[in-house]
Parts: sequence; C-alpha cells; structure tokens
Amino acid sequence: MTVGIVGGGIAGLAAAYRLQRHGHDVRVFEASDDLGGLAAVYETSGDPIEKFYHHLSKSEETIVELAEDLGVGDRVEWIYGNDGYYVDGVVHPLNTIWEIAAYPHMSLYDKFRLGMLTMEVDVRGGVPSFDTYDDLESYEDVPIREFLVEHTTKGVYENFFEPLLDAKFGDRKDDVSAAWLLGRIKFRGERDLLKGEQLGYFDGSFATLIDALIEGVGREHVQTGARVVDLQTGDGGSATADGGAVATEGGPDTTASAAVESVTVETDDGRETHELDALVVAAMPNVLEDLTGFECDIDFQGAVCAVLTLSESLMDETYWLNVAHDAPFGALIEHTNFVPPERYGGDHLLYVASYVQSPEEWLWQADEDEVESRWLEHIGEMFPDFDDEQVEEVRISRNPRAAPVYERGYLDMVVPYDLADEVADGVYYAGMASRAQYPERSLNGGVLAGFECADRIAEKS
Repeated sequence: MTVGIVGGGIAGLAAAYRLQRHGHDVRVFEASDDLGGLAAVYETSGDPIEKFYHHLSKSEETIVELAEDLGVGDRVEWIYGNDGYYVDGVVHPLNTIWEIAAYPHMSLYDKFRLGMLTMEVDVRGGVPSFDTYDDLESYEDVPIREFLVEHTTKGVYENFFEPLLDAKFGDRKDDVSAAWLLGRIKFRGERDLLKGEQLGYFDGSFATLIDALIEGVGREHVQTGARVVDLQTGDGGSATADGGAVATEGGPDTTASAAVESVTVETDDGRETHELDALVVAAMPNVLEDLTGFECDIDFQGAVCAVLTLSESLMDETYWLNVAHDAPFGALIEHTNFVPPERYGGDHLLYVASYVQSPEEWLWQADEDEVESRWLEHIGEMFPDFDDEQVEEVRISRNPRAAPVYERGYLDMVVPYDLADEVADGVYYAGMASRAQYPERSLNGGVLAGFECADRIAEKS
C-alpha cells in the first residue's frame, strides 16, 4: 500500500515513520524548502535554534518515546526553566513556593486559590475535591472568565490571568473555554515547589529529532518544494488546490463512495502525478479544504516571532518572561538562560514573540524594520540597561496559522482523522485542527495525530 503525506512537519514525518513500521510505502510532499514545520531552525554560531520557541513538558511522553525509538532519546535534556512576570517595571520570579508567596500583586488568599487550581484541587465550599477537573469536556462551553472567578477569585483573574489571556488571545479572550485552561494546567505537568518546573529540550535543538525522523523515513521518500495541487479519486472525482470539493460528474461527492487514486504535485520542474492508495493531510485545514472542499470552522491566530542575537544577557536568569502591561509583544524568552550560551558560540539568544488575531493588525502589516524598531524601543523602556548596540542580529519569522483559538464549542469543529464519510475513502487528516491538538497544541500532539492516522490506515489495510 502506498500512502502520500501532505506536509513535512512533525505530524507528517511521524505519520510516515509509523506507516513504514506497519509495512507501507510512503511519499512525503512538503511545499516549502524546509522540513519540520514550526520546528524549523535558524543556523547560529553553534547549535541551530528554532524559528519559533519550543520546549517539552513532562506530560509529553509520546514524543519522548519516539525519540528513544529513533535512537536520540538520550539527547533529551530536562532543565529547570525560570519563569517571571513583568509588572510595573519589576521582574517577579514565579518558580518556587517562596517566590510565589512574595509576589505582591495578589493577596495571600488569592495565591492559595490559584495554587489549589494549579494542583487541580477544587476547594469551593470548603471541602477539597480531587476529581472536579478530570473531565475536560464538561468545561468545553464554560467561559474562561466565569470559570476563573468562580473557581479562584476575581483578583486572581484580573491580576494574574487576564494580562496573560490578553497576550495570548487578544480580543478573542472572552471566547476561550475553561477546558483550554484546565488542559494547559494538566499539560504542563508536575512542578517542584522548591525548584520550579522541568522542561525538556533536545541537545542540538529539535532539529535533532526532525533529522532523526527524516533519516528513519529515508530522505528518498521525502520531497521538498513539492506542492500537492490536485487529488484524484477512483471514480473520476477530482479536487484542485484552487478550491472545490472532490466531485464526480453529478457534483460534489456526498456519499463518500470515491476512493483516493492519485495526486498531482507541482515542483520547479513542472507537474507530476503519483498513484496512491491513501492520503494523509498533515497540514493546516485550509490545505485540506483546498484539496477536498472539506471546511473547518476553527479560527487560527498568527504569530510573529523574532530571534535576537545579543552580545550580553538581557534578563540574567529568567528564561520565560510574561508581560502584564500593554506591550507590543506578548513575551520575552531568553533561550540562553535555559540552554547555555556556550552552545551558540557564546551568543545570547532572545525570542520576542506576539500572537496576531487579524491580518489587519499593525504587527502583521508592518515590515521587519518597523517591527524591529518598535520591539527594541520597548525592550529598552522595560530594561534601562539595554542598548541597541548589544543587538548583533535580528531574524523575524511569521506564521499566519500558528495556533488555534480554543473557543467554546471547539470540539464540535475538530477535523476527524478518517475522512472516509466526509470526503473519500483513503483521506486522513493529521494537522493542527485534529483531536490530538486539543486542548493545547504541541509537537507531542503532532506526533500523536500522525500516529493516529497511520494506525487507522493499518487497521483498514
């Protein structure tokens, strides 16, 4: 059985790897020249670094198991990352129980209620309950503000969560469900009260895993600069990347009697046709819609992310700094306060990142020089000792669909793994709109989605 895979990110490569283990032939088609998707990297004076920041949480077990299977499990390092919260000109560390207790912008009772929630203990009514938050789906339609005020306090919402939600979701924050927040709490894993949270990172960047996956699949089975523009089905149906559903002479196929037959791929050398028995779309849902006509109603937010190469450290020990005021970015992430700068030739590497809710926003419309100028100016306002002369290089990446908006009713909009009933037999979906990326998207979710599709194909073959 020959399976085509649209997308050379971690989901597509994981699907290919798993399918080969099931004994199937695979062909991965990546439209860009780079593999890895959001885990693609820049070169530095030492190890490469991701264009968009990445780390692992302890709960992400599947990706670690994959790394072990690929022979790079020993390259995963677990490091304590120091978090901070910038409020009123001060960086407040929030890692240990003592630092949290010293945080001045919440009352002691607020901190107690916040702590209970992060430990998934419901103390409403005075009697602790340890299973209230087990069923995430029961909170799918609960507004996040309503949930937080009821399950913590109004002070916790206004003085801690609301600025974070503004940075993450902008004017869509009131649409977000409580299930997303609870899922994120579960996702982040255990925290040592005296040290903070351990986070995972690959020695050599996530390129270590991507390269191992490519080697495992076989470079000869992966084609870059190859955009799938047409899907043909066995009954003569077809769809094009210019839009339109899989169709027969009578119009769009609604009985799903069609079956995958081949795809047309556009490369620099022209168009070529590949015969297939199944197709996994491991890309954003707009790609799925272009190929099949299947519409996904999930809204996505874009991201603008810069990597600054600095001659000096900006934040001493802080790795991840959330910003509580109205800044032109959502977070500052000093990567070399997490991974030693010696691995990057002694350079200090700082991510400056912001989500974008609309392509009409200034940040999305501005050119790179304008973004750089505004961001550096604001960093200087936050850190008076910062000097532009410390900046050796600025590299900016943009992605129009970096993460879903986890609004209420999200589960009703996820795309099924197996689209036999909706599109055609042999069409599968492993992109970011899949169930594996709920209630928080992650590289681990990408691996899970790829595996889910591969296993379903194996069961049917």
